[in-house]
Amino acid sequence: MTETEFYNSLALFLLRTVTGIIFFFQGYDKIFNVKIKNVVETFQEPIDKTYIPNSLLKPFSWITSSLEMLGGLLLIFGVLRGMGLVLLSIDMLLVAFAFSNIKAMWDMQYYFPRFIFLLILLLLPQEWDLWNLDAFLK
Repeated sequence: MTETEFYNSLALFLLRTVTGIIFFFQGYDKIFNVKIKNVVETFQEPIDKTYIPNSLLKPFSWITSSLEMLGGLLLIFGVLRGMGLVLLSIDMLLVAFAFSNIKAMWDMQYYFPRFIFLLILLLLPQEWDLWNLDAFLK
């Protein structure tokens, strides 16, 4: 392994792992600490002012939280990396749709870094991702 290959692998490992940690704990927190009931209550009033049916709020909260937790876990360990990236991409689309309906000019301070990390992971070559369980198990 050349020095360049080593640093490419290290960079991808760090980006994948940190992104996974951020998403995993975001989903974990909403499911186990904050609780989905409280997440739903937080967004109930803003959703009432949109055309999104209230009946979608609870399942939507469960789906996005589960996608974040599962996708994050897959990225942390580097298992089914592609599947993890797809799950988190779906999550980001759902969240962007919901928040844009609540308020067109919403604060992206938490969303944007996750979005950029995810885009970079999608664009970087998978061959650089040498330090993961998928590679170890092969």
